[in-house]
Amino acid sequence: MLNFQFFIPTRLIFGPGKLAELGTTPNLPKGDKALIIIGESGAMITNGYLDKVQAALGKQNVSTMVFDNISPNPKSDQIDEAAKLAREKNIDFIVALGGGSTIDAAKAIALLTTNVGKCWDFIQAGSGGGIVAENPSAPLIAIPTTAGTGTEADPWAVISKSGGTEKISLGSDSTFPYMSIIDPELMLSVPPRTTAYTGIDAFFHAVETFVSTEHQPMSDMLALESVHLITNYLPMAIEQSDNIEARTVMAWASTAAGMCETLSRCISHHSLEHALSAMYPELPHGLGLAKLSLPYFKRLIPGSPDRFEDLAMAMGYDTSGFDENQRASVFLEGLRVLLERTGLAQESLKNYGAKEEDVPQLVEIAMATMGKLFDYTPTEMDQDDLECIVSEAIAG
Repeated sequence: MLNFQFFIPTRLIFGPGKLAELGTTPNLPKGDKALIIIGESGAMITNGYLDKVQAALGKQNVSTMVFDNISPNPKSDQIDEAAKLAREKNIDFIVALGGGSTIDAAKAIALLTTNVGKCWDFIQAGSGGGIVAENPSAPLIAIPTTAGTGTEADPWAVISKSGGTEKISLGSDSTFPYMSIIDPELMLSVPPRTTAYTGIDAFFHAVETFVSTEHQPMSDMLALESVHLITNYLPMAIEQSDNIEARTVMAWASTAAGMCETLSRCISHHSLEHALSAMYPELPHGLGLAKLSLPYFKRLIPGSPDRFEDLAMAMGYDTSGFDENQRASVFLEGLRVLLERTGLAQESLKNYGAKEEDVPQLVEIAMATMGKLFDYTPTEMDQDDLECIVSEAIAG
């Protein structure tokens, strides 16, 4: 029996050159003071993207301030600092310019702009305060410059606790972006390794939401579309960074997978990775997912063979030559090939400090902080299963 909801209130403006519409759209949030959130790397300044955003908003008589202290895997104290500035300056809306970390941070900043408290007070799991926000977030315009998280089309913000080893998501109806401008031209400057890390993140968003117990018809269609496109275009985007067709396809695949995260749910694959990148904060999220993927998904296939066969076919594999028990495993072979083609198979978690002796603690963190995603996972796994998965991922 079909049983689902559909709610994605974000206005999406998609296509090469669409950033210019920020200066003409009649659909800006109300107000004339915006806080622009960018990452600490300075890439938005170096590439000229910040100037373009400020100039476009200037055409709409919106004055801007910039907060430029957001790290990869954004920290809760960074959120608190930016939100304090937004409240003091009576900011009307937030603009996020950058990758998934920047946009996630901006969602939390928007929430704290209109609510009293610290970021971690509003986290609902782990050591979070469990407070439910009284007021809706300030409006947020999301302008992604990478194709990976899909956060421009979902309400989720993943935040790391400053000084701790917790990495947990928050989100509500009000943390959806008010508007998202997805301009693939902004992604032409992304280096090959970052393209690989972010693109494979989008791939696993689609795979996880497709096999999740919360999947539904619209998320199924978008997930299979995303899997098909990423399989074919991610290697091209890595090898040909200036290929606007590949960048455009990857941008759409990422946004589509982000919509899947809204309509369905990710599963415990993400719980395990959040533990890894919380303990080893230099680890790129997408790389963590990639290294966990083969030991993780081989344990899921027996419980959902039809779904994994569908994924294999979406990746372009013909399963008709295999017997019924082998067809789903074609997905694993396709995944191995994709990790090889993207260069992710050759990388190691050990280069980021991962150690075998940390495995029990990593599993404990995953279950304590992102345990809810285990509820949507189609195969039950016990402590031993999870420790084996993480051990295999670290061993490579």
